[in-house]
Amino acid sequence: MLAVFAALSALGFVAAYVGPTGAALAEVDPDRVSLFENALADTQSYSPAPGAITPAALERGTYSVYVTPKPTPTPTATARSVAAPAGASSSSGWQPPFVAPDPGTAQAIAYEAVLARGWGDDQFACLRALWQKESGWRVNAYNSSSGAYGIPQALPGSKMASAGADWESNPATQIAWGLGYIGSRYGDPCGAWGSSQSRGWY
Repeated sequence: MLAVFAALSALGFVAAYVGPTGAALAEVDPDRVSLFENALADTQSYSPAPGAITPAALERGTYSVYVTPKPTPTPTATARSVAAPAGASSSSGWQPPFVAPDPGTAQAIAYEAVLARGWGDDQFACLRALWQKESGWRVNAYNSSSGAYGIPQALPGSKMASAGADWESNPATQIAWGLGYIGSRYGDPCGAWGSSQSRGWY
């Protein structure tokens, strides 16, 4: 009896629960709006009170990203030696300073010969630097790889015989030949110096 009562109670409970719920689901009113839809409608139709500060309008998809470009380095000019044309001084590259030669030296002989040709102290400064680089102003300077000889590094050294038979040992003879060569080929010592700076030889 207890079992029958329990079964009937359970069946009645299920019928009482499912009946109203199923009927409620079956009878959905198409004009009714859910609570979420109501809140969404209120949000979209929000209008501020008169005099209130309105928030700035937000737009989607209209933003842009600005990337700062890398700066382009500005090229700087560098000093470069260029051979001067014949008869002109070297206007670019390092210009050697004038230093008065010690009396009686090969440089003193060369200085007098430079002035005798009508060239100035600037030309002697170029000559001094040029022959310092070539031979160190040694009368017997010899380049075993090329065969160049003497203060001006004549190639071959025997070319200097045109200035005198003592070309192997006399600095004045070597200097006279060297200045003649420079004058005919480069115009002046600074022209020869410019060539030596740009090419490594004159």
